[in-house]
Amino acid sequence: MAQPQAHRQPPALVLGVVIAVAVVLLQALLVPLFVTPVAEPEPHDLPVIVAGPEPAASAFADQLTSARPGAFEITTMPDAATADAALRDREAYAAFVVGADGVALHTASGASPTVASLLTQATQHLGGGQPVPVTDVVPTDTGDPRGAGFSSGFLPLAMTSLAMGALLVLVLRRRGPRLLGLAAYATLAGLVAAAVLQYWLGVIPGDYLMNAAAIGLFTLAAAATVAGLGSVLGRPGVMLGALVVFLVANPLSAVGSAPELLPEPWGAVGQWLPVGAGATLLRSTAYFDGAGGGTAALILAGYALVGLALVAIRRKARPDQPATVVDRELVAA
Repeated sequence: MAQPQAHRQPPALVLGVVIAVAVVLLQALLVPLFVTPVAEPEPHDLPVIVAGPEPAASAFADQLTSARPGAFEITTMPDAATADAALRDREAYAAFVVGADGVALHTASGASPTVASLLTQATQHLGGGQPVPVTDVVPTDTGDPRGAGFSSGFLPLAMTSLAMGALLVLVLRRRGPRLLGLAAYATLAGLVAAAVLQYWLGVIPGDYLMNAAAIGLFTLAAAATVAGLGSVLGRPGVMLGALVVFLVANPLSAVGSAPELLPEPWGAVGQWLPVGAGATLLRSTAYFDGAGGGTAALILAGYALVGLALVAIRRKARPDQPATVVDRELVAA
């Protein structure tokens, strides 16, 4: 005999409360990750260089370590030219150059305008009342001096890639059209988005084809992850993909700041998620001729390959699951 309706309601009410508590806890975690890098940026093991003759360079490095324990990961180099070359290779965010006239700061705002601004402000007291000279070795694009356009233009790529992956699962049920859709989307997204960001909006410099390849790889990784999980798990897989690709990956990506400005260990975690890796790769191609983007490219390639493999598995439909309009029109994959 079926249970009375009244006996089935309390578990549903409890489940609703449990879901609300879980979402609020997630919210309490995400809000600080969005706010902290903007309101109270605090570096953690930020790679910087101290350049100059010995023993002055080592003495200044010790001074930085004592003043801000845990803030910097310091490498010493013999002169400014060597330090500038390292900045162009994206080995550090900035270099403190120690010379006879005091300390000068060399930055690479292309790597992070937020870090460059933070270090510029923090080092002014080192001049003994005189402004510390600042040289931007790798500046941001003239059309986007504060880097806001880069971060604002990159995040919609994640949103549309999420939507693309979900649509492929919800509209198409055959693996052939899904795979073809992913390939077409990644190719077109890379070429068009790079053209918009570089030639129309003017917020990124660099080689167009390299930027297009970076964006194409990121969009493929994001869309394939959602489509792959959806192909294997159905709609719950799409929701899980949205969680991985956007909801969690977005605040951990540090697109508008730097991973080292996030609370530990979230900055490092974010670089293993698609949005963080994608932003790192695009910065590398746009400002550093690809330097420093190798790991990010491998991470994105891994997401893309796993996602494509999951799509290729093709989840079997339940006997009672109706075919979509597109399914009825497609005779073969």
